[in-house]
Amino acid sequence: MMNPAPPAIGVDFGGTSIKIGVAAADRILEKATPLPTPAYDSPQAIIDAMCATIRSLLSRYPEAQAVGLGMPGWVDFSRGVLYQLTNVPVWSTQVPVREIMQAELGLPVVLDNDANAMAYAEWKLGAGRGLQSLVCLTLGTGIGGGIVVHDRMLRGRHISAAELGQTSISFNGRVGPFGNRGAIEEYLGNNEVAADAARLYAEAGSPRPVSECTPKHLEAAARAGDPIAMSIYDSFAEKLACLIMNMMYTLVPEAFIIGGGVAKAGDLLFAPLEAQLRAQLFPVHAQGLRLLPAHFGADSGLIGAALMAADYARGVLR
Repeated sequence: MMNPAPPAIGVDFGGTSIKIGVAAADRILEKATPLPTPAYDSPQAIIDAMCATIRSLLSRYPEAQAVGLGMPGWVDFSRGVLYQLTNVPVWSTQVPVREIMQAELGLPVVLDNDANAMAYAEWKLGAGRGLQSLVCLTLGTGIGGGIVVHDRMLRGRHISAAELGQTSISFNGRVGPFGNRGAIEEYLGNNEVAADAARLYAEAGSPRPVSECTPKHLEAAARAGDPIAMSIYDSFAEKLACLIMNMMYTLVPEAFIIGGGVAKAGDLLFAPLEAQLRAQLFPVHAQGLRLLPAHFGADSGLIGAALMAADYARGVLR
């Protein structure tokens, strides 16, 4: 039996903050003070700040064997190159992150998409533990995805596979950032849902600011019986079911693991979502359908990145 994963450094990169910590398997041993992403004016400044924080952690955890980064954007896993960083305007060009950071830190560095890091944590230690095929979805500002097929992460050619937020649910729908029509992210991203909710409240003669239409606000309103909030969850489930249906017919995974802000609503999302899917799937697919809430919360990205790093250092990363 293989020994447990040794400690490693995990980096969970976000547009607002960069979370860095030391983790061993699903245990976070220490978190550094998050770095404010907007405070830096270039990719090199961001890398320098990350390396300084990592060195500080390594001074207390010299047994950490590698560094893993989960970054939101277009990642070439095999080359360790980040093509573009989502929601960080100063980082809009291709950067060989792994090469630069390995030279700076003298440790193995692995780079992957942030949703893949979350999926890796759920697959290895969370809701998908023991499964050989799954699709992991993160619902937030955008829609992220990670896919495991035949006990391996699906990463695609050159850049990250499973950019599910850019897949279409309408051939003449809203336009995504790359000219892709009907991109589901344009319907189910937190900002888009809030804007749609504010519009519906205004049309009903009960205007609310967008700031009061966050997933947390909508969940509270729906549980209090607000018909508009309840209709938003039904509409959300219908659109998400379209994406999951497509993935089910394409991959037939053992489970779909769903995390992020809206997913925290539990039955408000999962009950209509399951009903929508059962109405659209071939009976055999529907019988085996498993929709699971993500096990790890806000720490999933950090845990996944550190676990990837530990497995990378041991030569068992899949």
